[in-house]
Order: sequence, then structure tokens, then C-alpha cells
Amino acid sequence: MEMVIYLYIIRSTCNGDLYVGICKDVDRRIKEHNSGKNRCTKGLRPWALVFTETFPSWQAAREREKYYKSGSGKEELKRKLVP
Repeated sequence: MEMVIYLYIIRSTCNGDLYVGICKDVDRRIKEHNSGKNRCTKGLRPWALVFTETFPSWQAAREREKYYKSGSGKEELKRKLVP
């Protein structure tokens, strides 16, 4: 069975901040963010899913996550996702 890893981007509905993460189950992970189980996102709830990408491995997903968390990656996300 082939593993699928998701890169996901969520937006805070209270202030518009974006958060980038990776996981195996996006629905479960969003529920965790919205229930306050992640200290980095706890204070900006609720969160809404705005983007996903799939990858064949953790390593590939992690490389993309690191890019989106870099300066140029953040600028690309703002162009793509911020209205």
C-alpha cells in the first residue's frame, strides 16, 4: 500500500494568518487545530483549510513545507492565497 502524505495550509478566520503543516489525515489534523491541541495555533482559532498538496513520502512533503515556511515561500503563498 502506497503512503500518501499531505501538505496542508489553514487560515485563521479571526485574523487571516496562514499555518503550513504536513500529516497523513487532513480532516483529523484540522480538528486537532480547532480543538486547541496545537499550541502554535491554539490562540487563533477557528481555522479553515485553504490548500492541500499530496506527496509520496514524508521527506518530499517536508521539503515543500520548509519552502513554504521560508521567505520566498511565504511570499508565494500570499500571492496565491491571500485575497
